[in-house]
Amino acid sequence: MPQFLIQLLPLAALLVVMYFLLIRPQKKKEKTVTQMRNNVSVGDEIITIGGIHGKVVKVNDQVVTLEMTYGKQRINFSKWAIGSVVKKGKDSKVEEVVEEIPEITEDENK
Repeated sequence: MPQFLIQLLPLAALLVVMYFLLIRPQKKKEKTVTQMRNNVSVGDEIITIGGIHGKVVKVNDQVVTLEMTYGKQRINFSKWAIGSVVKKGKDSKVEEVVEEIPEITEDENK
């Protein structure tokens, strides 16, 4: 019986080492990524896992709405598609800025 336990000891030691080298760090990383995705708020600048950069304008339980800088386009993404938060924004709502274009009269064209 003791010889059987001695043969299982290296296998058990290998399993313990594998847990501390592979499984535990992966769970720790997964926990930080989940926390980062749950803490996304309006005004944050993020990069999706597909490489799309944008500013968060709306956050729901599972969906985040991003606004692109060019053309003010808005796209909905699932929260799991957030790759990283580049810059934390303010917790205030993003207000749309509308530029007023001055009208050109015929006198200004001459």
